Order: sequence, then C-alpha cells, then structure tokens
Amino acid sequence: MTNRRNIFIIGLFFVLLSVSAVFLNQYYQVQKILKEETEKERILLEKRKSDWLILEQTLSEYITSFNGEAGILIKDLQSNWKISFNKDKLFPSASVVKIPILVSCLSAIGDGKLNPDSVIRLRSIDKASGSGVLKNMSTGKEISINELFELMITKSDNTAANILIDRLGFEYLNSSFKSLGIKNTNLSRKMVDFKARSRGVENYTTAEDLALVLEKIYRGEIVNSDISEQCLDLLKQQKINDRIPKYLPKEAVIAHKTGLERFVCHDAGIVYTPNGDFVICALVKHSETTSKSAKKFIANIAEIAYQYFENKQTMAGAITFSVIN
Repeated sequence: MTNRRNIFIIGLFFVLLSVSAVFLNQYYQVQKILKEETEKERILLEKRKSDWLILEQTLSEYITSFNGEAGILIKDLQSNWKISFNKDKLFPSASVVKIPILVSCLSAIGDGKLNPDSVIRLRSIDKASGSGVLKNMSTGKEISINELFELMITKSDNTAANILIDRLGFEYLNSSFKSLGIKNTNLSRKMVDFKARSRGVENYTTAEDLALVLEKIYRGEIVNSDISEQCLDLLKQQKINDRIPKYLPKEAVIAHKTGLERFVCHDAGIVYTPNGDFVICALVKHSETTSKSAKKFIANIAEIAYQYFENKQTMAGAITFSVIN
C-alpha cells in the first residue's frame, strides 16, 4: 500500500513538473513576444520622432522660401507633437473667423440666447458682397438660424455671418472668444465691411488660436460632444477645397474653413488619416494681385504634412518629403 502511494506521489510530482515546464515555457514565450513588441514600438517611436524632425526642417525651408508672411501650426492629435512658425503672429482673419463665430453661436443656443429653429426674413440691407448665395436670393425669403450656420461655413456666406453677428452682437461674440481660451482673436467689424477696414478697423486671429478651437471641437469640448460633432459635420461639408484638400487623396476627410480677402489667404482644419489625425492652420499674407500662389503654398504644406502620416506606421527608412511644383 505504501509503495503504491509513493508511486502515485512520484507520478503526480512528474505530472506537475511537466505542466509547470509547459506553463513556464509559455510564460517565457509571451515575455519574449512582449519584449519584441516593446522593442518594435521603441524603434517605431524613434523613427516617428526622426521623421517629425525631418518634416519640421522641410516645412521650415519651404516656408522660408515663400514670398510672403505665413503663420503655420500643425499638431499631431495622437502624440500632441506640434510644428509651428509665427504661431502667435496676428493676421487679418477674413472668413476663418467664422469658425469661432459658429462655436459661439452654438454656445449661445445652450445659453438660451439663440434659437436654432427660429426663422428670419432676408432684408436687402442684410445682403453682403463676396462669397455666398444669400446675396442673390429674394428679399423676404425665410431662412432658419440652422440654415445660416450651414451657409456661413459650407459656402462661406458673408450675409449669413453678418446676420448672426447682428443677432448676438460684437460684445457677446468677443466675450465668447475669450471664454474659449483664444487670446488674440477679435471681431471688430462685419464681413466685407471695407469702409471700416479702410479706417483701420480689422478682425485678427492667429494660427495658435484657430488650432486651439479646432482641437476643442475635435475632442468634443465645445459645450458637449453633440455640439462639437455638429461643428465637425458642418466643417466637413466645406465646398471651397482649393487649399488644404487640393493635393490630398480624394477619399481624405477634412473638416476645415477657408478665408480670403485682398492680400490674405487662409485655411484651417482637421485632416483625418488612417494613421492618425492632425490639425493644420495656415494663415498667409502676400503682396500679389491674385491668391493663386498663396493657395498653392497652403496646399503644398498640407500635402507635406500628409506624407508624414501616410508613413507614420511603417518601419522603413527615413522619409523624404516632396513639394508639388
């Protein structure tokens, strides 16, 4: 009886030993895989950092060669890495100020100061020149506040923007800008009020301010996630696509807003890519009679940045960036 018991115990011992050996082997295999994955991640991170520095150098050389002034900010929304040039330099804002105007209007709805379903009747005095479709519509036409939002962003309608400015007032809008955390963006005149502009009354913004607003929208921090998503949906419907989206893949999703006046040309938005999303704000002041070269300049900057994100997940050698001539 004792011998059988001893044999059983010895057998059990060897079984446990074998099981332990299997588990230990599996444990070491898992640890090896984890170590290899960690090393791959470390190498990939180092490559990303190297490519980011190359991107910064490429952009620096390209921006320096541009015949004009530029305020640029690009931010990787995953790593929070930033590249900036003259990020806090003041530029006449033109229509990119419609981004913080939209955000302020949506905040005003939450404050009970604006009803999105209310309807206004278009007056002849409301009609503003420049971009937009309302200027060509019949006086007396009924338009909802929600429709004004859409027209102001997707078609950069100046009449829609001016009606909303009248509804909320300069004081409320500028106070709202400050509450967003943007320090150097103001609204001192309506859209295409060139008389005020000739007197030195100007709206200004910076690449840094616009990037901050866009990131807040992206992260769902404008009032709440639903309101932020409404902002994004409108910006994604942008119909003026001759700057940031120009050289990007047709399937690329871009939420952005342009701005254009004499001697200024802007675009600011969020670019979505399979390898991560980024904010890009490009403000340009130039002295040419047309904005053609400024638009191409912005388009090239967006394309250069997009190339980084296209290669972000690869282990290949250092990336080289190309500019479309």
